[in-house]
Amino acid sequence: MSEVKIASELRDQFGKGAARKIRRANQVPVVLYGHGTEPRHLTMPGHDLLLALRTPNVLIRIEGAVNELALPKGVQRDPIKGFLEHVDLILVRRGEKVTVELPVTTTGDVVNGAILDQQLVAVSVEAEATNIPSGVEIDVDGKDVGFTVNAGDLDLPKGTTLAVEGDTLVLHVIAAPTVDLPEEGEAEAAEAPAAEAGDEAAEGEPAAAAAE
Repeated sequence: MSEVKIASELRDQFGKGAARKIRRANQVPVVLYGHGTEPRHLTMPGHDLLLALRTPNVLIRIEGAVNELALPKGVQRDPIKGFLEHVDLILVRRGEKVTVELPVTTTGDVVNGAILDQQLVAVSVEAEATNIPSGVEIDVDGKDVGFTVNAGDLDLPKGTTLAVEGDTLVLHVIAAPTVDLPEEGEAEAAEAPAAEAGDEAAEGEPAAAAAE
């Protein structure tokens, strides 16, 4: 798994005004907690943190104000511009087991006339905090209707165990919906009443004009 070193500074100002000031300095307000310790309020470089969080379950080695290992626990972003507003990090130790969401991706394409229905884009697993897999990949190339993968079917790396029921549906291949087109005779029969109605309306127009 990825491990990224990021510097930190202690933070002693709080509230919306202080947070805006921190972000204007290209820093991000961070709270570090876990293992029964008091939460520690930090600031960390926004660009470095943004790049690190592009990797799911990235292991962050915090340096500077504190020297700890942590995993992202909560991330708040600006809904429009996408920059980081606030990040929660949780302390971890080497050898410690943690529960994380592991991304599930697919490779290949199912057969023509079928659709891949992926129910889970991530699966909950338990792994060693400093050895979390990057994700799980499923090959669906050429798979036909009826192909199914449950959580228990996933090929998890050594040392990683499921944190959900094994029969939890991850994905399956289903038949693509079809549109029933009317046959030629049926189409002509449907058009006939409409044509007759149009003829009757046309015949009635001169009579209405004469009555006026």
